Amino acid sequence: MEGQGKQVTGYLLFSMGTAVIGSLQFGYNTGVINAPEQKLRSFFNNTWVERYGESISPGVCTIVWSIAVAIFSVGGMVGSFSVGVMANRFGRRRSMFLVNSLAVIGGLLMGFSTICSSYEMVIAGRLVIGLFCGFFTGLTPMYVGEVSPTPLRGAFGTLHQLGVVVGILIAQIFGLEALLGSDKLWPLLLALTVAPAVLQCILLPFCPESPRFLLINLKQEEQARKVLVRLRGTEEVGKDLQEMKEESAKMAQEKKVTIPELFRSASYRQPLLIAVMLQLSQQLSGINAVFYYSTGIFDSAGVKQPIYATIGAGIVNTIFTVVSLFLVEKAGRRTLHLFGLWNGGQRSAHDHLPAVEGHPGDELRGHHSRHAVRGYV
Repeated sequence: MEGQGKQVTGYLLFSMGTAVIGSLQFGYNTGVINAPEQKLRSFFNNTWVERYGESISPGVCTIVWSIAVAIFSVGGMVGSFSVGVMANRFGRRRSMFLVNSLAVIGGLLMGFSTICSSYEMVIAGRLVIGLFCGFFTGLTPMYVGEVSPTPLRGAFGTLHQLGVVVGILIAQIFGLEALLGSDKLWPLLLALTVAPAVLQCILLPFCPESPRFLLINLKQEEQARKVLVRLRGTEEVGKDLQEMKEESAKMAQEKKVTIPELFRSASYRQPLLIAVMLQLSQQLSGINAVFYYSTGIFDSAGVKQPIYATIGAGIVNTIFTVVSLFLVEKAGRRTLHLFGLWNGGQRSAHDHLPAVEGHPGDELRGHHSRHAVRGYV
C-alpha cells in the first residue's frame, strides 16, 4: 500500500487469508444446521423406528434436535478457554494446523451418521466441531492481529467477522434443496467442513509464524525480524520490533494474576467489566439464535420459501460486515458498536411486535418477519 512503506504485501494478505479460513469454518458450522432441520428430524425419526419399532414422539425429537444444535456452543466454550494455553505452547501457526484435526473428526462423524444409523454421531460431531470452532475464535484474531501493521490492525481485525458471516452465507446457499440440502446429500452438507480444514493444512506451511510469538515467547529476535521484513515488504521494521520489545518488558514486570484477583483488584475492575459487557452484548443480542433457527422461525411465520428468507438475512449480514471493514478506522470501534446495539434494539421494538401479531399463516405476518429479521441482522 503506497505511503505506508509497503506495509500491505501479497504475502501478508495470503497469510491472513489462510488464517481466516478458520473463521469461515466457524460461520459455516454455525449456519449449516439451519436449512436441513426437517431432514435431520426425519433422520432422527427413521433411526428411532429402526431401533424401537415406533415413531419418535415430537417432544423427544425436539429435544434431540435442540441438543444437536446447542452442543456446538458447549464445545465452543471448552475450546475458547483452551486457546491461550495451546497458542503459547505450540505457537499460532502450529496450533491452527493441529486443531484442524478436530474438523476432520467432527465432519466424518456427521458424514457417516446415516450409514451407521446413529443420530448420536451427529451430536458427537457437532460437539467436536464446536470445540474446533472455539479454538479458532481465538487463534484467527490472534494471528491476524499479530501479523498486521499497527495502523491497519483495526481494519484487518474485522476480517475474522467477515470470514464468519461469509461462512454462514455459504452454508445457507449450500443448504438449498437443489444443492446439498436434499434427503440424500445433507450428510455431505455437514461433512463438507473437512474440505477447508484440509485446504488450510496445505497452505499453513507456507505462512510465517507470528513475529510476536517468535520474539516474546521464543526470544528469537532475528527470526522475528526476517518474518516482519517479508510481511511488510521493507527492511524498515525497527518500529514493529521496538513495539513488541516494549510489550514484552511490560509483561515481564506484571505479576501473574489469578481469577479471584481479577474480581478483587480495583485496577482490573473496569477493563474486566468492559470486556465482559462487550462479549455479553454480542452473545445476548440473539444473533446466533437467528442463524440457528431462522428457517424454522420464517416457516412458523407463514413464509412460503423460508430458506430464501434465511439467505436474504445472510446477505444483509455480509454486506454490513464489509461496510464495517472500511468504517472501523474512521468511525472508531466504540461508535460502531454502540450504533449496532442501538439499531438492534430499535429494530426489535419496531418490527418484531407487528411480526408476532396475527395468525401463523398470515401473509402480512410473514412479510413483517422477513423485514424484522433482516433489519435486526
